[in-house]
Amino acid sequence: MNEGQGADRMATPLLEVRSLEKTYFRPQAEVRVLKGLNLELGAGETLAVLGASGVGKSTLLNILGGLDRPTGGVVRFEGQEIFKWSDNELARFRNRAIGFVFQFHHLLSEFNALENVMMPCLVAGLPKIQARRRAEELLEMVGLAHRKDHRIGELSGGEQQRVAVARSLIMKPRLLLADEPTGNLDSRTGAKVNEMMMKLNREMGLSTVVATHNRELAHLMDRRIELVDGRAESGGPWPGGKNEG
Repeated sequence: MNEGQGADRMATPLLEVRSLEKTYFRPQAEVRVLKGLNLELGAGETLAVLGASGVGKSTLLNILGGLDRPTGGVVRFEGQEIFKWSDNELARFRNRAIGFVFQFHHLLSEFNALENVMMPCLVAGLPKIQARRRAEELLEMVGLAHRKDHRIGELSGGEQQRVAVARSLIMKPRLLLADEPTGNLDSRTGAKVNEMMMKLNREMGLSTVVATHNRELAHLMDRRIELVDGRAESGGPWPGGKNEG
């Protein structure tokens, strides 16, 4: 990335978060998880979100993707405040603009790999033939074309997670949110999934936010932030990492 490209990205961020607050109200106490958090993400940029367990990484991703509403603050996507939208508008936003990958793949065991990848298109009402074509293309990209007719239980853990990544991309989202995407895999399989995600980021120009404990995955990102006491502390590029120099 040259200096001009970096400046353009930050001048018009794809994602902008300002003074984000999230408090969970429990019967015996209030739990304040996010406390005035700020961040920006440019088009095609990758960001690692680090922090100890329970610090709010998953909460942050759920809010960025419109799965959970904040207690306070603003989240803008392409300049629009997403929490001014109705529930139906938020659901459409999640389906068409956001791809989600979780630690546990949440695939449907009664369907095969191809059918699982097709599912978001079918939910959105796209023609079945179009959904099938897109799904086959994505399974080819993630190296699983030869396994498309296999049911989920017949796939390895790494293959299941690759199917989940393909499913997250079927609607051609602008933003991929991944929550510990390799946390349930062994180190070798996880490394392969990490490399695949970064390859897809380069090929598709996909903006990506990854919440992770995996420092090897974080090293592949353009930037990193650390969640500390509900706020984001910028770590910049990793020394010797993707954007060094």
